[in-house]
Amino acid sequence: MRLPLNLLALTLSILPSTLAVFADEAYSIDYQHELLGLPQPHTTFFHRPRSDEKATLLYTLSDLGVLGAVHPGTGKVVWRQILDGEGYLRAVEGEGTLVSGTGKSVQAWDAMSGRGKWGNYFTGQVKDIEVMETAAVGEGEKDILALFEEDRKAVLRRLKGANGDVKWEYRGSTEDLPLQVSTNVKDVFVVSLHGARGGYNLKVSILDPVTGKKVNEYTLTAKGDVHAPEDVLLVGANSAAPIIAWTDKTMKNLKVNILGKSGSLQSLPLKESDGEIVKVTIHAPELVQSMPHFLVHSQSALSNRADVYHIDLATGNINKEYELPKLPGKGAVSTSSQDANVYFTRTTQDEVIIVSSASHGILGRWPIMVGKHHGSFVHGVAEVVQRSTDSYAVRSAILMSEEDWVMVRNGAEAWTRVEGLSGAVAAEWAEIPESESLAKTLEAEAHSNPLSAYIHRCKRHINDLHNLPGYLQELPFRIISSILSTDVTSHKPDVLVRDNFGFHKLAIVATQRGRVYGLDSGNQGVVVWSLKAFDISAGKKWDVKGIWVDSSNGIATIRGADGEYILVQTLTGKADEKMDPGHWPPVQSAAVVDSPAGPWILPIGLDGNPGDIPAKWTPKEYLVVQGKGGEVKGLKFDIQGPLAVPITAWTFQPPVGQKIVKVMSRPAHDPVASIGRVLPNRTVMYKYLNPNLVLVTAVSEAAAIATFYLLDSVSGDMLHSTTHRGVDTTQPITSAISENWFVYSLWSDILPTTSGLPASKGYQLVVTELYESDVPNDRGPLGASSNSSSLEPSDVANAEPALPHVISQTFLIPESISHMSVTQTRQGITVRQLLCTLTSSNSIVGIPRTILNPSRPVGRDPTPAEAEEGLFRYQPVIEFDPKMILTHRREVIGVRDVITTPALLESTSLVFAYGIDVFGTRVAPSAAFDILGKSFNKMSLVATVTALGIGVAVLAPMVRKKQINGRMMTA
Repeated sequence: MRLPLNLLALTLSILPSTLAVFADEAYSIDYQHELLGLPQPHTTFFHRPRSDEKATLLYTLSDLGVLGAVHPGTGKVVWRQILDGEGYLRAVEGEGTLVSGTGKSVQAWDAMSGRGKWGNYFTGQVKDIEVMETAAVGEGEKDILALFEEDRKAVLRRLKGANGDVKWEYRGSTEDLPLQVSTNVKDVFVVSLHGARGGYNLKVSILDPVTGKKVNEYTLTAKGDVHAPEDVLLVGANSAAPIIAWTDKTMKNLKVNILGKSGSLQSLPLKESDGEIVKVTIHAPELVQSMPHFLVHSQSALSNRADVYHIDLATGNINKEYELPKLPGKGAVSTSSQDANVYFTRTTQDEVIIVSSASHGILGRWPIMVGKHHGSFVHGVAEVVQRSTDSYAVRSAILMSEEDWVMVRNGAEAWTRVEGLSGAVAAEWAEIPESESLAKTLEAEAHSNPLSAYIHRCKRHINDLHNLPGYLQELPFRIISSILSTDVTSHKPDVLVRDNFGFHKLAIVATQRGRVYGLDSGNQGVVVWSLKAFDISAGKKWDVKGIWVDSSNGIATIRGADGEYILVQTLTGKADEKMDPGHWPPVQSAAVVDSPAGPWILPIGLDGNPGDIPAKWTPKEYLVVQGKGGEVKGLKFDIQGPLAVPITAWTFQPPVGQKIVKVMSRPAHDPVASIGRVLPNRTVMYKYLNPNLVLVTAVSEAAAIATFYLLDSVSGDMLHSTTHRGVDTTQPITSAISENWFVYSLWSDILPTTSGLPASKGYQLVVTELYESDVPNDRGPLGASSNSSSLEPSDVANAEPALPHVISQTFLIPESISHMSVTQTRQGITVRQLLCTLTSSNSIVGIPRTILNPSRPVGRDPTPAEAEEGLFRYQPVIEFDPKMILTHRREVIGVRDVITTPALLESTSLVFAYGIDVFGTRVAPSAAFDILGKSFNKMSLVATVTALGIGVAVLAPMVRKKQINGRMMTA
């Protein structure tokens, strides 16, 4: 007996101790695409953040106005800053400083940490910035040249590199369009577009770099060729011989002028290859010590070629030194400098080569190994390192046509950043479609005679045997994953399958550049597919008005503001149907409606009129739209023959001076698990559960007033309203509505001036609950009626609507909220959580509904009965505890919206935030009560049960033998 017991004790002692069931799953169940935006060719470069080190970082100022540094070895973001939009970025050579110019500001940044050094704001718009390559003796940092447009005139300021103060200022005398500033150390050049719109000449003003006084000025004739700033291909900066270049309108010749030489306009012929030239780019070094060489890269629809030119500093002549051969397809050329040496890196669809600007000899060549799914090469920047006398290495950060940013190291793909996913403007959840082949087969068997069905089934089972090897291969994985993890996923990352808990769903994302992405939320948000839906011209954004997903058929319908739409297969990303912009009338918004033919997405015109629709598609519910004047209207549809005609049922217009800024209704999926709230004395307050609630936000900028109106979408009756004064309408005003409560936040007066105390302001969060009556156990005027009507709330003629009983409470919060949403679960049993996007900290916080309960006792501690119902003392300030931050230490920038969807587990809601960044996670507001935590030690449980089983198996014969011996002794 002693040996088996000791053996059992020893076995149990070596098993691992059981861990907590609900462990912190940060960075495991959530994911983030930390994005920058598309890198721009003139604001992207490699730079040493510390002059005494050889390591470099990759810097860019993207098309979304995000300034960031990327580690070139890993592709991870080192730091980011959000600026005022697109602009200009320059690195101060030999110093760890970056200088940016966006909007009206010029700012300096520490290149290693991204912290701001100084910033200066002006009245004009920044048109260009450059760094003075030399600093005067004893002055320290290099100065900055900042070009502005003020009152349609060019204004150039020289800013001190140490603090950004203005050293001198030059103002143009004529109304010209400033283009760029350049310098060759001896002189400063201001290049402007001179003349009427439609055709410009180029005016070059030469300034003294010490005083800023104009020394000379000349004009280059280009009116027939230059019609916009984009027509000027290059204005060289900080070179020993900076040039300005453009092509004639036929793209037959390149016209080049060395800045400062008024009579040196030269025409260089462009060679055609495989058709007409469609694009010409010029690549030149931007360092004073670099040799005055430049490369002209010309591309046709089928091929590309390059020519290298040298500038003779003595005579000012420009001569072709050599040419690179014509190669098929598109390619990218980038320039890098090392002391006086200039290297050109050419990346084509077949290879990567390095050449020196001095000779055509190839210094390095590697075959290209970049995935074809990235598309063709658009533009890039390169860094060339000379390892030995005849050995070189190169890495290039290249933007691809599929909007991926790829690092190519010696021809091989090192990492990829899906920067095209940035700038998301709309998103929607989609279920992974189930296979319907088995269902169709069973349906076919059910409609056949029994003998045919039996034969068909036997054949089907025989055919299914070919799946047996794959099933047997997956069986060990299923067993191991069931023991080690509660979330069973497929070991094939490229296969989309539903899981048992509903965590694997697709997020369909549309971006402002006209692309659509499909992300797998159950696999760290990996991009499953991408599609170029529409070609959006430069300077414009795709304005998506709505996305509707038909999960049963696996189709997503996306509608835009210009009448365009596209139908996409959610599983593969293939387009089934497409209508280009301009073919249908413009759209104000889009709404998903239910009809006898099923749900569909209904476009709403600019005047709030959806137009006549087929009768079989008639919406079953009232439609709430905004009219041409901003008023809110309720529409119902009247069937007239084969068509359904919209008719205005009611109109709501706020008081004079107010304008409506937001209209929202309850979520489409908003289940109610309980119709009442139990009070501490065991009575019940019945919730006002009106599915037709609409929350309207109106503001008056002149009077600094914000008013919130609660309307009935069927009758248009106003059920409740509240007004706040002293509101800063420039700050975010956000709201959300769910079940029988709504919440909003704003910046306004905390104490009114009539209170006798000094007025104070702050960020407020106001929550309001609606009940049928102010008397417990009372159902209000409707009583226990199972049916009710918003149009006829009572049997009494002309009766007023049954107004809800309102309970409100106000909380102070430490920062502004830019967006609100509410978690969703399958049955609505789980306590809801308010998800708020914080503007200052770039994070998302989940505030439990229990904190926002307006019934919390004020000025006293709760009674035991109140505490039993989850009530605790009211505190006027809600501090955002780090445990409430869903993004943890991550910074999620530019969040435009947050969408939620229920999982199959009642405890869990899936969350997806999009904007510049993309973030996803899953939350359990009432804790994961229906699933074991990831930290639950299943192995320990299995080992314990196994050890107990072994112990029982060992002890059972002994106990049986002892019982037999005992009976024999008694006998």
